[in-house]
Amino acid sequence: MKKPPSTQRRLLIALFGAVCTTSAMPLWAQSTGNNTVKLIVGYAPGGPVDSSARVFAPVLSRELGQPVIVENRPGAGGAVAGNTVVRAAPNSLEIFYAASPTMTISPHVLKAMAFDPLKDMTPLATILSYANVLVINQNQPFKTLPELVAFGKANPGKLAYGSAGMGASNHLSGELFARRAGITMTHVPYKGNAPAMTDVMGGQIQMMFDIVGGAKAHIDGGKVRPLAVTSKERNPALPQLPSMSELGVRDYDVGGWYGLYGPLGMSAELSQKITAATARALQDPELNKRWVDQGYVIWNAKPAELAERMRREHALWAEVTKGMTFE
Repeated sequence: MKKPPSTQRRLLIALFGAVCTTSAMPLWAQSTGNNTVKLIVGYAPGGPVDSSARVFAPVLSRELGQPVIVENRPGAGGAVAGNTVVRAAPNSLEIFYAASPTMTISPHVLKAMAFDPLKDMTPLATILSYANVLVINQNQPFKTLPELVAFGKANPGKLAYGSAGMGASNHLSGELFARRAGITMTHVPYKGNAPAMTDVMGGQIQMMFDIVGGAKAHIDGGKVRPLAVTSKERNPALPQLPSMSELGVRDYDVGGWYGLYGPLGMSAELSQKITAATARALQDPELNKRWVDQGYVIWNAKPAELAERMRREHALWAEVTKGMTFE
C-alpha cells in the first residue's frame, strides 16, 4: 500500500493529536470552550450555605478535574439564584448549590417565585443534611421539652419564639411544633437568625429554632439551653440531646439539606459525571470532619432520593402553610 506524501502524514498526525487532546478534555470544555464550573449560591457570602459551598468547591474541583468557583446571587430566599440556573442552557456550567427552603418552602410563601422546583431543574447530587435545635432562654421556669409543652398548654399564646423572618424555615419549624404539641405560640419575626438569638439570650423572647451549627457555640458557652433537635435522629454534634420524637412529639421530623441541581434537559453523560464526582468528594475525610463538627450530616445518596425528599417536604410545607399569610 502506497504511503501518503510526507505533508499528508504530518497533517494526519496533527489531526490525530487534536482528537486525542479533545477526548481527554472535561466534558463541559468540549461544548462550551470554558471548563470553569460555577456553583450558584442564593445567599450572601459568609452565611452557612455560602460557607459550606466554599469548603466543598475545591474538593469537587479535584474530583472533576476542572475549576470550580462559587458565585453568589442572593435574593428572594435563594430563588434569584435558582432562576438563573433554570434559564441557563441545558449543559451550562452553572450548577445550583441549593438549600432546601428554596426548593420546598419558598414555592408556598413567595408570590414572585418564577420557577417550579419540582419540574424545572435536574436533580444531580445530594450534599449534606442538617437539623434545627430548639433553644430557650436560661431563666425560663421550664427546663425540659415536656415542661415547655405543659407551660404552653397552661398559658396559651404566652410562649414567644423568634425566627429569621416570615416564612423562614425556623418560623415554620415552630408552627409545625405548635400544631404537633397542641399548643399556641406567638411568632416574632426578625431580620435573620442572629438578632433573634440575641433576644433569646437577653430574655426578650423565650425560644427559637436555629440550625445546629449556628446555635452550638451559644449552647457550649452556656448562653442558651437546648431542649431537642428537630430531626428524627440525634445529631452527631449534640449526641446527648434527644430528638423531638424521642420526647413524645409525634410526626415531627424537620430538617434541611443542600443539593446540586442543573438546568432541565442536562445530558445524561454530564449529569452522571457530576453525580459521580460529588459522591467521591463526599468521601473526603477532611471535608467530613469540618462539616460534622459544624453539626451537618453527610448525605451521599442518589439523585432520585434527592428528588423524592424534595417532593415529600414540598408537600409537608404546602400543608403547614395552607391558610397562612406572609407579608
